[in-house]
Amino acid sequence: MAAVNGKDSDPVVPPSSLIRRVSSRSVRNSISEEKENCEGQVKGSFVSKYKKAPENLKSFHLTDAESELEVPGTPMTPRTSTTPGHENCTFHHDLELDHRPPTREALLPDMANSYRLLLTGLGEDPEREGLLKTPERAAKAMLFFTKGYDQSLEEVLNNAIFDEDTDEMVVVKDIEMFSMCEHHLVPFYGKVSIGYLPQGKILGLSKLARIVEIFSRRLQVQERLTKQIAIAVTQAVRPAGVAVVIEGVHMCMVMRGVQKINSKTVTSTMLGVFRDDPKTREEFLNLVHSK
Repeated sequence: MAAVNGKDSDPVVPPSSLIRRVSSRSVRNSISEEKENCEGQVKGSFVSKYKKAPENLKSFHLTDAESELEVPGTPMTPRTSTTPGHENCTFHHDLELDHRPPTREALLPDMANSYRLLLTGLGEDPEREGLLKTPERAAKAMLFFTKGYDQSLEEVLNNAIFDEDTDEMVVVKDIEMFSMCEHHLVPFYGKVSIGYLPQGKILGLSKLARIVEIFSRRLQVQERLTKQIAIAVTQAVRPAGVAVVIEGVHMCMVMRGVQKINSKTVTSTMLGVFRDDPKTREEFLNLVHSK
């Protein structure tokens, strides 16, 4: 979990000596100034390194561990259109449709029986009129709440990555998010704000919201959700930096436990320029918090 100011106890980017990220605009201005001065390159200067080795400096690379999205709470083999039994599944071709894949529908009877047993354990009568179909409804609802297990990043992006000569900040804020706390199986909800600095490639704006859906519609903790979204955007377009801020309300704190109704949890992940350049980070946070 990273603080909103961009600091993190566990660095998730290579040493700054390798990447020395600054905003693209600053790099462009620095190069222009040197050309105007006609004084040549200073040996070892940042500008000379930027020109000679742009691949090392224009992008940042996550380590294998940092880029791993298959952390606890993420299935190792998400069901996709290539999974047996899903070849003709309309969900994988139109994400606006509800999805009840055969492989998960097969779980409904056992899940319904589990809910029926839970009702009995609570002292209720699962056979009374009001509860007669509740186990089936609850099982289907749980499958919907966790439909992110059936989505993969590649299918959701659906090649909506475009070449564009821009290096200005892209921010989509206040994306509504609903998820399930893996500790108590109760909801938490809130808003997600995502920003990134493109490097020749941009992502369809709706896809940022789709990425939020992939990982929020699973059993989650907010800290991990924040990082997964940031890494997914990084893997999609390889920007100069990614920033994600989530403000959430957790029902496990509101309905039970300390019962603090007005409490909110804020988590952030800052990668690349947003971690290394305070001005870029400040610009993003100002945009996120502006009305």
